[in-house]
Amino acid sequence: MTAAVRYDEVEVGQELPPVDYNVRRLDLVMYAGASGDFNQIHWNERFARMVGLPDVIAHGMYTMAQAGRFITDWAGDPGAVVDFGVRFSSMVVVPDDDMGAVITVSGVVEEKLEDKRVVIALTAKSGDVRVLSKARAVVQLT
Repeated sequence: MTAAVRYDEVEVGQELPPVDYNVRRLDLVMYAGASGDFNQIHWNERFARMVGLPDVIAHGMYTMAQAGRFITDWAGDPGAVVDFGVRFSSMVVVPDDDMGAVITVSGVVEEKLEDKRVVIALTAKSGDVRVLSKARAVVQLT
């Protein structure tokens, strides 16, 4: 596959519309199984509170994965992402209800590079709290 987005169709400053990703406790349990990260802070409310957290929190890598999902969906090809990195700046607290939490990811074209590559600055929030900082992806476009 190749990226569905064309280099000549994007401009610096162009915004990528936000997408909401729901996070429920079940998602965290499934992620724990897939990743092998069974730390109790991600599924046991009693334990999470005992160690000083407000409630169960999403895995940092799960949160990062939602930002990765956002950029690969935009590009149209996971292989088009040639570099991707974030810093974790806050937790995604996931209450034990039918709604869970929401991670909202958006982006902006920050720079156009040579060889039809673009730098996308990503924003990820849970509620009003920014949960990822310095989130950037370099994407190879067509």
